[in-house]
Amino acid sequence: MLDFLDEMLKKQYGAEITRKIFDGYLKQRYVTFRVNNLKTTIENVENILKKENIEYEKVPWYRNAFIIKNVRENEIKNLDIYENGEIYLQSLSSMLPPIILNPKKGADILDMTSAPGGKTTQMSALSDNKSHITACEINNIRIEKLKYNIEKQGASCVFIMQKDATQIDDFFAFDQILLDAPCSGSGTININDRNLEKYFTKNLIEKSSKTQYKLLKKAIKLLKKGQEMVYSTCSVLSQENEKIILKVMKENNIEIIPIEFKGIEHIPTLPVSLNGTLCVCPTELYEGFFVAKIRKN
Repeated sequence: MLDFLDEMLKKQYGAEITRKIFDGYLKQRYVTFRVNNLKTTIENVENILKKENIEYEKVPWYRNAFIIKNVRENEIKNLDIYENGEIYLQSLSSMLPPIILNPKKGADILDMTSAPGGKTTQMSALSDNKSHITACEINNIRIEKLKYNIEKQGASCVFIMQKDATQIDDFFAFDQILLDAPCSGSGTININDRNLEKYFTKNLIEKSSKTQYKLLKKAIKLLKKGQEMVYSTCSVLSQENEKIILKVMKENNIEIIPIEFKGIEHIPTLPVSLNGTLCVCPTELYEGFFVAKIRKN
């Protein structure tokens, strides 16, 4: 099953790390969420969890993130704090790009492929609703989900632009950009899914990398000089990660800003071929994920 992926991973990482990645695919991940500080406090959420006898663990690199130890998603969805948008169910790995971008108050920020809105609303919370976020999404169904989440989370600093991000007019310019690019999902695959071979294909990887290249090229155009952006995918394949960045690097004056933040040493990482970037190994806590911080010179 998925021999081509096994082959690709072995070529990139070697047999031992590939085994580790496949082990990660087999794990059932814990439920994780972040506290939405636009609507509540961490203390309030902790009190509610204790009252409901829900066991949790905190995350060393993000005080808003919670790992739930003894219940599944449905029990969390039954809580008022979920219903009211005081918490947002989100994988730990996907909380990383907004933290690494570090959205500034007063900044014009573009979220290039924003639905369903997890990272968009996280950025609005990180900036206390004091940044100006343009959330770009083309798909009608996904845009409804995005609107719903923005409203539910109280992210009042977000403006939705229904557009293919590669077609945004070049006269726009942004202080910060988050490009969480569509990808093959090679970091998040469910190896037990019987239909996996139908949708996880070589063709999907090739198609994804073409889209990623177009989007990153566009992002660099829209980013103001001297400013920074984050490129991320939920893939562990260099074809969708380092190779895309290196290709765009050859054509633009950009540099990698090494990723550093308090608690980064607690994250299970995979080796990268581009210094300063971060690739997360799939485990029972984390999805496979890649993040790079880029500055336009």
